[in-house]
Amino acid sequence: MIAPFVAELRTGKVKRLGREGAENPMERSWETGMFKEIREGKVWLSKTGLQADEVADTKNHGGEEKAIFAYPMHHYDYWREKMTHTDISVGGMGENLVIADVDEFTVCIGDIYQFGEAIVQVSQPRQPCWKPARRYKVLDLALQIQHSGKTGWYFRVLEEGYVQAGETLQLLERPHDGWSIATCNEIMHEKKYDLVATRKLMLLEALAPNWKRTLQKRLRGSESSIRKRVYGENIE
Repeated sequence: MIAPFVAELRTGKVKRLGREGAENPMERSWETGMFKEIREGKVWLSKTGLQADEVADTKNHGGEEKAIFAYPMHHYDYWREKMTHTDISVGGMGENLVIADVDEFTVCIGDIYQFGEAIVQVSQPRQPCWKPARRYKVLDLALQIQHSGKTGWYFRVLEEGYVQAGETLQLLERPHDGWSIATCNEIMHEKKYDLVATRKLMLLEALAPNWKRTLQKRLRGSESSIRKRVYGENIE
């Protein structure tokens, strides 16, 4: 197995963009931390993320279960071909780790990696929200990301330490073999009526609590609408 390679390490501060009172919702004022710049040298990775990194919506982003966001570098070939009207380049999805030699089919929930001095664990796939859509002025971009399966994923931090770009992620443990990010995305978004698979996914020890809660609601027949997540403030 080829070890994942961290091509770039990125952090960013929260920015306010847009115009107050704009008639078009896509042009109104909004805050985001997804504009992240390349960091050179060693950066401290704590339980809640990389030093000097910020998120705007602390209710739905950040925290220990979403300490760092990884996105495969080769996915940008797909997005550049699909989104010819805009300039989307590496780092454009707001990731902390631009990662190579790995994707949603080869990473599993619960995978534990040595990353520099730190030890990190895959906690959940990313569920895209409305902010990339606002950035690129594509109303249904969250749904496009979701349907493509090119979502990326989050890590929790088991042991803090200094990390840097140019390092490989050495797999230390795979507690949930067969439960790839791609499989989790398929159950969450495409196979909503497969309650057997839903229950199996929910019971994975390493799966993030927010995913477990969503799956548990599904099993109880009370799943919430995704409309707010995928369209948010981009519609009236």
